[in-house]
Amino acid sequence: MIELEGLTKRYGRKVAVDHLTFSVRPGVVTGFLGPNGAGKSTTMRMMLGLDAPTSGDVRIDGKRYDRLQEPLNYIGALLEAKSVHGGRTAYNHLLCMAQSNGIPRRRVSEVLDLVGLSAVAKKRPKGFSLGMGQRLGIAAALLGDPKILMFDEPVNGLDPEGIHWIRNLMQELARQGRTVFVSSHLMSEMALTAEHLVVIGQGRLLADTPMSEFIAEHSRTYVRLRTPEPEKLLDLLHREGVTPVTAADGSLEAEGVEASRIGELAASGGIVLHELSPQQASLEEAFMRLTAGAVEYHAHTSTADPAMQQAVAAGAVPGQGAPAGAPGGTPAAPPPPGAVQGEPVPAPQPGTPHTETPQDRPAWGEGWKKGR
Repeated sequence: MIELEGLTKRYGRKVAVDHLTFSVRPGVVTGFLGPNGAGKSTTMRMMLGLDAPTSGDVRIDGKRYDRLQEPLNYIGALLEAKSVHGGRTAYNHLLCMAQSNGIPRRRVSEVLDLVGLSAVAKKRPKGFSLGMGQRLGIAAALLGDPKILMFDEPVNGLDPEGIHWIRNLMQELARQGRTVFVSSHLMSEMALTAEHLVVIGQGRLLADTPMSEFIAEHSRTYVRLRTPEPEKLLDLLHREGVTPVTAADGSLEAEGVEASRIGELAASGGIVLHELSPQQASLEEAFMRLTAGAVEYHAHTSTADPAMQQAVAAGAVPGQGAPAGAPGGTPAAPPPPGAVQGEPVPAPQPGTPHTETPQDRPAWGEGWKKGR
């Protein structure tokens, strides 16, 4: 088990991790989510004693990491797969780690075979692809056959077969009663792998909950209906106390009622249903809604994600969703010299020096594109 109590890390005035308290329990895969800059990597480094906390504490099976004798036998971690000695072979890299932690030599060959690198065991990792380097990092994490495993972006660079393999491996390790803690930005993969979620934003804990509860709490669930007799179905649903809404495509969306109950009502009224399907948001949509106000680095595109658009409309994203000059929006650009605030800016007369405004400046990258 991994236990955090009030864990805090400051870099000058910047608070990277802000009083985090949660536990990572054995027997389940726990996903660790958060936007860029949320403090995930810093938190994981403090778990392993690579960064010292400003305050608070973190325990690995009741002990601080620096108090563990031969720590690879307690906890294995993949934080940065390329952090290896490029001049050593893959085998010797793992052998050095094994010898420093009292791990028998035979275990090196076992983990190389487990991750599929036996054929390149005598090659230097500096020539490895990203996926091969990732497999070597996973092998290092498994070397001591530890009861606790931590993976930061474990599927980086892996091909589809490798992604399927690491997903099944993490789930199997959890079924064996081990503690598995994994951080990733790939929401679709996390949804298939993790059973429990810890979500942070701007260094603070936002959620510590089972996956199913997280999605249900932070997303809209409803039943989609299609029928050639919408009026009859609406009458039945209204008598049941359900008020569906009509979607843009003509289907009906009913909340607060199970699909099975709607099917029973339709059957009792002799109504044909062309569609009766429960709908639930994805992990990505639920994550976007929860963390919309905790995103530190915003990208601006012409077509925003629907989940983000809803969050912006609700005012969950600071500084977004309001027109220029309005409260909460971006500040309005000042008028050029001689212009009156709120009045149209007259076109420049021939021979008049032109004062550049923000609107005159080319988009980023346009300058060098024209010069090529």
